[in-house]
Amino acid sequence: MKREIELITETKPKKRRAVQLSTLLDYQIPRLKLCLVKEDGNQKPPFPAIKSAVDAANLLRPLHFAPEEHFVSLHLNTKFEVIGLHEVSHGTLSASLVHPREVFKAALVANSYAILVCHNHPSGARLAPSKEDFETTKQLIAAGKVLGVSVLDHLILGLTSRNKAEKSDREHFEIFSFRENHPEIWDC
Repeated sequence: MKREIELITETKPKKRRAVQLSTLLDYQIPRLKLCLVKEDGNQKPPFPAIKSAVDAANLLRPLHFAPEEHFVSLHLNTKFEVIGLHEVSHGTLSASLVHPREVFKAALVANSYAILVCHNHPSGARLAPSKEDFETTKQLIAAGKVLGVSVLDHLILGLTSRNKAEKSDREHFEIFSFRENHPEIWDC
């Protein structure tokens, strides 16, 4: 180690010194490189700004029809315009595993100012958040505060028949917003 320090501090021509520095900085482990790959390049900005849970739900309309549970995040810039969508988890009929690490990985790489997370309830059951939904929301809000990426809301989307007594093909969209129904979660 002492020899390396001497090589750096010796006065030699710049070219030779650069070679020596690169040799000294040659790690014996693989280097990792992060890059952002945007899929579906045919969509052109500007994408709409999110001003309400309904705005987000309209963008996420395909999620209403998904046969399994999906957990996604909308990535927003400082004007709350959508810069991307990330599917965090794709689960089963009744569950989807979510960890803050996976949620915020894409948010940080995309340089998101804020995120809005959403999952669907494909079973057609009443849109009531589970205990796990509350815990996940609290975890994400806390992680977002540490990382400097605000969590604006956590939505649950569902699709139900208008009149359960009536056998009808007519269905409508349901939205549950944690921010609207439980704003106290953000006050912690």
